[in-house]
Amino acid sequence: MARVCFIGAGPGDPELITVKGQRLIREADLVLFAGSLVPEAVVATVKDGARVEDSAPLNLEQTHALMMETIAAGGMVARVHTGDSSLYGAIREQMALLDRDGVDYEVIPGVTAGFAAAASACKSFTVPEITQTLIFTRLAGKTPVPDSERLCELARHGSAMCIYLSAGNPEGIQDELLAGGLIPSTLVVMAYRVGWPEEKVVETDLAHLARIARDNDFTRQTVFLILPGQGIEDAGTAKSLLYDENFKHMYRT
Repeated sequence: MARVCFIGAGPGDPELITVKGQRLIREADLVLFAGSLVPEAVVATVKDGARVEDSAPLNLEQTHALMMETIAAGGMVARVHTGDSSLYGAIREQMALLDRDGVDYEVIPGVTAGFAAAASACKSFTVPEITQTLIFTRLAGKTPVPDSERLCELARHGSAMCIYLSAGNPEGIQDELLAGGLIPSTLVVMAYRVGWPEEKVVETDLAHLARIARDNDFTRQTVFLILPGQGIEDAGTAKSLLYDENFKHMYRT
């Protein structure tokens, strides 16, 4: 068994975590969780005697020291991240320190907020003959974005997009997407605190993205789903061939 398990806890709903993730949290000797984004209910099932620490006020070296203390004592660490650890999860630098110190680890996937938002809105990112590609991205902020990955450049593909970590600048999102050629009527879904009790999901179009975001005070912890070809007037016009009566495959005669 790995000595450290990075676990994607999902977007907030304590039930949106994998069975494996739940089991490893119950078995861990140290549960180190991002308390600013992961609800305490996710880590409430720890075993008697387990240590639970909120990593929100800690830096990288401090979290690593806590993990190494548990490992030195022969224990196992559950490092619990929001959503899925591989997406904006800052696990690379943590794994580099574990590699340096010869510690085995594994990563358990989780439900990311973009997929939870699409589920709450009952939307699909892919639409036959319209878009078969989904782009996860963000606006530049404290963390720079390469010029080739600016929203206006990515928007030129006409693909579905899921925009993270950008709620503080909805005007920037709107301007960049329009500059990239997306039409003003493009469907936009905004999901605030998806998976939490205060979740709020609002649909609008690209022309009104910034105003609706400001009107709803969506200035943090909001993901934006950009869904070309899925406006109200397009509903139901494109259908998958998978269940078409004339579509033949190895399981259907």
